[in-house]
Amino acid sequence: MQKRLLSLCLVAALGGLSTQASAKISQAEADRLDGPELTPLGAERAGNAAGTIPPWEGGITELPAGYNVGDRLVDPFPDDEPLFTITAENAQEYADQLSPGQLAMFERYPDTYRMPVYPTRRSARLPDTEYPLIKEAALKVELAEGGNGLLNLTAGIPFPIPKSGVEVIWNHITRYRNESGLQRRYTQIPVQANGSFAPVLFEDESIPAARRPGNEYPNRLFVFLQRVLAPTRLEGDVLLVHENIDQVKEPRKAWVYNAGQRRVRLAPNIAYDGPGTASDGLRTADDLDMFNGSPDRYDWELVGKREMYIPYNSYDLRRGDLTYKELVHAGHMNPEYLRYELHRVWVVDSTLKEGARHIYARRTFYLDEDTWQIALIDHYDGRGELWKFKEGHSMMHYQVSVPWLAAESLYDLVSGRYVVIGLDNEESGYQYDFDYKGSFQDFTPAALRRAGRR
Repeated sequence: MQKRLLSLCLVAALGGLSTQASAKISQAEADRLDGPELTPLGAERAGNAAGTIPPWEGGITELPAGYNVGDRLVDPFPDDEPLFTITAENAQEYADQLSPGQLAMFERYPDTYRMPVYPTRRSARLPDTEYPLIKEAALKVELAEGGNGLLNLTAGIPFPIPKSGVEVIWNHITRYRNESGLQRRYTQIPVQANGSFAPVLFEDESIPAARRPGNEYPNRLFVFLQRVLAPTRLEGDVLLVHENIDQVKEPRKAWVYNAGQRRVRLAPNIAYDGPGTASDGLRTADDLDMFNGSPDRYDWELVGKREMYIPYNSYDLRRGDLTYKELVHAGHMNPEYLRYELHRVWVVDSTLKEGARHIYARRTFYLDEDTWQIALIDHYDGRGELWKFKEGHSMMHYQVSVPWLAAESLYDLVSGRYVVIGLDNEESGYQYDFDYKGSFQDFTPAALRRAGRR
């Protein structure tokens, strides 16, 4: 209760709980960024009083020993050992630093689920050129009416000093992932309760349209094209998405190319709780990247900040010497290759608006303060029962100063099935191209059929 009150006091000091707050920050507030108190992204620069969270000192600023540009990323902290391990037997001792979803995993899998806790490494950073852009943008950007869009968006992290829950979620949605474009290859692995699985191999390309010179669509956030490479029965299917900043004003546009039918069609269900592509019904369209799309169907409450054990610096999940069978076990991912650290997180509670439709009636989000990336989500059904739990296993692409996910895992606590997205261990080499120079002409419905035949 005392921690809850402290969190609420912090939110009140930042400007209240209203999801309708839309004022840009003042110059005095912006001047706090990259100062003695706050990092350039608005996190607390200092460590905690117990010394278990260190101060932020710029993140990873040098390439680790043993890393060669173009190779798979190596662990920048290879000598770290677990400080302790949280298990079903001692989980209640750490309950204040765990989410209901994490506690539920210990109850569901008492004999096999565990969390190895490592020293906290505040490794996150962005390119130095991005920091002044964030400060400048924070003086201009505002929420559109209802909080369902953004006005004057010019950089990622539009609300480094947030005053509402929806502002925090917008920080995740628009966070920096690179300047020009990205191409990557990865798997999605739906896992049955007995541990059996069949990976689906994707290749996708994206352009952050809002940052591209000559962007003809001021409401466009990014364009995205996803191609299925395997298995054979799905090979050649392609998804195209035009993601808009304000999706109430201009809804997301999506098209699919079905290789078997050789036709392109509109796909309005690629949004909200529409089924996630090739996920065996285990995730919704807005589950990808932890959460994506329009926030308009929920009311968002900024609860405050907490210290929590979250997945972090998850480099083992991208090792080339591991197979998917070694990483993906019945019930949950193999704890031997997971890493958890104590970090401060923003807590945002979302509840479905009256009259709105979604299979998740409530979601509680936990966002890493150093990246604004969602680290954990607790999902509740229409009866208010905890249903699913999701983890974002973060890592730094330190060669380009981009924080992102090594993998994301979504667990159905009722059925015992789960889905893992992002693993690439059985692919050769590093699977991310941050120098991708795609053209907007490659992201049109007319280009879909050509993409499917590649």
